[in-house]
Amino acid sequence: MAMTYREISRVFKALGDENRLQILEMLRTGEKCACKLLDELHITQSTLSHHMKILCDTEIVVGRKDGKWVHYSIDEAGAERAQKLLKQQLTVTGSGEQTEKCCDT
Repeated sequence: MAMTYREISRVFKALGDENRLQILEMLRTGEKCACKLLDELHITQSTLSHHMKILCDTEIVVGRKDGKWVHYSIDEAGAERAQKLLKQQLTVTGSGEQTEKCCDT
């Protein structure tokens, strides 16, 4: 099923923030508790929740509740989907031999 531009832009928005990129970098080595993410990023709990909601809504990250804390990890299927979207958006599909004329000059 093809994704809409809105859905695609949500994925790119999730990847377009410095804090979320730092979170993903930390999660590359495996699951991390929200408390560890907070310690490393030096942000408030509400700010972390905001970033994690965006990452989880795009299914790039998944959360697992354990007591009062949530443990986060990269969702491999979601990460693969994001990689495919980026490749799809940047793949040139024309032959490149003809340049479309834009003016009557």
